[in-house]
Amino acid sequence: MKSKAALFFEEMKGKTVSFVGAGVSHFDCIRLFREKGIRVLVRDRADREKMGETADRLEAMGVSLILGEDYLKDIREDVLFRTPGMKFYTPELTEARARGVAVTSEMEVFFALCPCTIIGVTGSDGKTTSTTILSEFLKAEGKTVHLGGNIGRALLPIVEEIAPEDFAVVELSSFQLISMRQSPDIALITNVAPNHLDMHKDMAEYVDAKRNLYLHQGAFSKTVLNFHNDITRSFAEGVRGDLYWFDRFAPVARGAFLNGEGVLCMADGAGVHPLFHKSEIRIPGEHNVENYLGAIAAAWGLVSPEAMRKVAAAFGGVEHRIEFVRELDGVRYYNDSIASSPTRSIAGLRSFDRRIIMIAGGYDKKIPYEPLGPVVAERVKVLVLMGATAEKIEAAVTGCPAYDPQKLQILHAADMAEAVAKARAAAQPGDIVSLSPASASFDLYKNFEVRGNHYKDIVNAL
Repeated sequence: MKSKAALFFEEMKGKTVSFVGAGVSHFDCIRLFREKGIRVLVRDRADREKMGETADRLEAMGVSLILGEDYLKDIREDVLFRTPGMKFYTPELTEARARGVAVTSEMEVFFALCPCTIIGVTGSDGKTTSTTILSEFLKAEGKTVHLGGNIGRALLPIVEEIAPEDFAVVELSSFQLISMRQSPDIALITNVAPNHLDMHKDMAEYVDAKRNLYLHQGAFSKTVLNFHNDITRSFAEGVRGDLYWFDRFAPVARGAFLNGEGVLCMADGAGVHPLFHKSEIRIPGEHNVENYLGAIAAAWGLVSPEAMRKVAAAFGGVEHRIEFVRELDGVRYYNDSIASSPTRSIAGLRSFDRRIIMIAGGYDKKIPYEPLGPVVAERVKVLVLMGATAEKIEAAVTGCPAYDPQKLQILHAADMAEAVAKARAAAQPGDIVSLSPASASFDLYKNFEVRGNHYKDIVNAL
């Protein structure tokens, strides 16, 4: 009997398939579709000169190109794969759907075709680390794991290589989830707080997108929610399968929690199982205790406590997440470029045991910065601001009652190089400098990885 994937690709042979954007998440898909003999068209805002060698490689595969400002004009292909960062309700896509075009995404099709158990993770903060911890848990148990979504590689191009006994662990953003109508077998939601409001119509649409992670599950599924987060706690009434909780602040009857002695525990029908002390977790920060609690609840029954303990002791964290860069003249430099929201920066600041020098600012996602102010006032000694959100962050800090200009110096920089230079000049032996932007990167950088790498290059060149 042919697999779902084989039948899908056979059906596509008589159709024209277009991809919006030829970036990393789509290139391997484009190559696969062409290898299957499917007609492929790429629509991209970039012109031919900007695409450069990528355009040459695509045309060498037999791919047709529609480039430039009118790249979304008159969409009439049979199937269109949108890029995750494109607004779902873009008028041109709405018009295409009205004409009968099947508008989908790489992750939607992967979910439909995947033969193995899928574990999906989303949240406003912590989803990448939680996804990685889950992957490490399963690998430590000897499972074959396929890591993808917002982290790792596109999974649709390898769907035919995946065995039923494997596990797909996927990180899913609100942009991917907004159009999903199939949920994973196991769903973990780390938290939900205001984020990406520049890309969503409002907070309600953002929350509804996150809700899609579990909304389409069945009775034999599993959902793990953060009990301490008001929004995720409210999701419980919509869960159809097995519901587990995690909570760093109080015990839960069914799920993972931190007890009064600092031990991570799991409660199930057989009782409470102490696992390991939080001091055994190699990566710093109380927020990473939460990431482990969520992953433990999601992996419970699939992974032994011994494997979990082994990962906690060995896993050194994910790049750009409170990543130690170097020590110079007694000053330790950290890269937390993933902190693209106030809540994520707050978690990063709380990871350190002293007031630090913080480099912040970037692209404005139209989210409130007021919650950041008191934490910066309490935990930062020098704040170096750059980018479009600099004034909003400064207003949030100086406007909070805890702000004391004698304890917190605020500086401004035109770019990353100047920000690092000012941070270095202000630092004394024993200080910590952390890039923790509390903002997206798109004003100056393609993504947070490019931003973090630039910061590291500058620091390592000091």
